Amino acid sequence: MSNSAQTSASSRIHMLLDENSFVEVGAYVTARNTDFNMTDKETPADGVVTGYGTIDGCLVYVYSQDAAVLGGSMGEMHAKKISNIYDMAMKMGAPVIGLVDCAGLRLQEATDALHGFGELFYHQTMASGVTPQISAIFGTCGGGMAVSSAIADFTFMEEKKAKLFVNSPNAIDDNYAGKCDTASAAYQSEMAGTVDFTGDEAEVIGAIRSLVSILPSNNEEDMSYAPCEDDLNRVCEGLENCVEDTGMALASISDGGFFMEMKKDYAPSMVTGFIRLNGSTVGCVANRSAVYGEDGEKAAEYAPVLNAKGCRKAAEFVNFCDAFNIPLLTLVNVTGYKADKCNEKTLAKSAAKLTYAFANASVPKVTVIIGQAYGTAYLTMASKSIGADIVYAWPNAVVGMMDAAAAAKIMYADEIKASDDAPGLIREKAAQYRQIQSSAVAAAKRGYVDDIIEAKDTRKRVIAALEMLFTKREDRPSKKHGTV
Repeated sequence: MSNSAQTSASSRIHMLLDENSFVEVGAYVTARNTDFNMTDKETPADGVVTGYGTIDGCLVYVYSQDAAVLGGSMGEMHAKKISNIYDMAMKMGAPVIGLVDCAGLRLQEATDALHGFGELFYHQTMASGVTPQISAIFGTCGGGMAVSSAIADFTFMEEKKAKLFVNSPNAIDDNYAGKCDTASAAYQSEMAGTVDFTGDEAEVIGAIRSLVSILPSNNEEDMSYAPCEDDLNRVCEGLENCVEDTGMALASISDGGFFMEMKKDYAPSMVTGFIRLNGSTVGCVANRSAVYGEDGEKAAEYAPVLNAKGCRKAAEFVNFCDAFNIPLLTLVNVTGYKADKCNEKTLAKSAAKLTYAFANASVPKVTVIIGQAYGTAYLTMASKSIGADIVYAWPNAVVGMMDAAAAAKIMYADEIKASDDAPGLIREKAAQYRQIQSSAVAAAKRGYVDDIIEAKDTRKRVIAALEMLFTKREDRPSKKHGTV
C-alpha cells in the first residue's frame, strides 16, 4: 500500500473506497529538504497517501494525510502530491476527496512549504465548478488547511477529535478552548456554517460515499442517475401536514424516501439538501418553521422568515447545483425577513446573494408554494419573477404583499376608525383583499403561478415538470462573471 508507517491514513482510504479498488500514486515520494533536523527524519510518502479508486463503481481521486509523519504537516513534496491528484482529476473529470489530519505548514521547509500551499489553493480554484471537491477532517485542520477545506464544495468533520480553525481558540483575545471551542465540530457546524456534516469516523465515511453516489462526476457528464424503483405517480397522502417541517416533505416526495440534508445544524430554518426524483438527483431549498421528532412531537420551532445565515447557506447551495447542472426544487413558506439588530447588519447583502443565485441559475427550476409567500422575501425564494420555470401552489397557499388583515387596516384606516363595528369591518375587507390579491387563485390568474395542485400530487407533478425541463437551454448576457 504505502511507505507510511501509520495506518490510519491508509485505513480511512480503504473504508471509503470500494474493496480492492485503491491504486496509490507517489508511494515512494519523500521530503527533499535537508535543512535543520530533516536529515534525521523519516518521511514515508511525505506524510500523505494519494491515489485513485472507486465509490459504487465511480472513479474518485483521494488524498489522506498521515499524522504520524511530522504531524501530517504540509511540506513541498506533500503539496505537490496533492496538486498532482488534482491535475489527474481535472483530466479525467472525477471528484477529489481529501481526508485531512494536518498540523499545518512544515516549519523546516518554510517558503517551499508556503509555495506548495499556494499551488494547492490554485489547483482547488481551477477545479471549482468542474469536479466536486469534498474535504473530511479527522484530526487537526488549522491555518491554511482550514482555508483549503473551506474551498471544497462540502466539508465533513469527525465530531469528537477533529479540530478546524484558522486561529486556535487559545490565540483569540478573551477566549480559550474551555470558554468557547471555536475549533470544535459543534461550533463549526452550528455557528460558523463551514461544516456540512458531523459524526463519528464511520458515519463520516458513510456520508461521503452517499454524497458521491448522488453527485455528477463533473460539470459535463452526469453519472449520478440511478434506476427508480418507486412509483412515479405515487400519491403522498398527508403531505399538507408537512408545511412546517419541509425536511419531512422532501423525504416524502423523494424516491424511496431518500433525503440528504446539508448543513443541517446551521441556520436550520432554511433547508438545503438532495433528493432523488425518477432516479435523478435534485437539489432542494425550503423554508422550515418547525422540526418534528420521530415521536411526532415538535422538537424545535422557527419564525417563517428569511435570515442572513439562511440566505447565505442557500445561495452557496444553489450556486453548487447550478455549476453541476443539478435541477432545483424550492418549497416556499415565508412571511418576510427576520427583524433584529444582528441580522440587519448583513441581511440585505445576504438576501441579495440568494436572489442573485436563483436568478442567475440556468438549470431547471421548479417552485412549490406550500404555505405563505409574502413580499420580497417570497421573490427571493425562486419566484416566477426571478426566473423559476414552473411555479405550483397548494390550494391554501397565500401569495401577496402582506397579511390580508394588516393590509385592510392600512387601506381602510379612516373607515375602521369611524365604524361602530371595527373588527367586523376588518374581517370583511381582509376577506375581500385575500380573495382579490392574496389567494393562490389570484396569483394564478395573473400568471405568477402556473397551476394549483393538491399537496398529495406534488411528487408526480414535480417529476413531470422536471422531465419537461430536461433539455432546457437558457442563454445569459455575455460577461466574465457577475459581481454579487
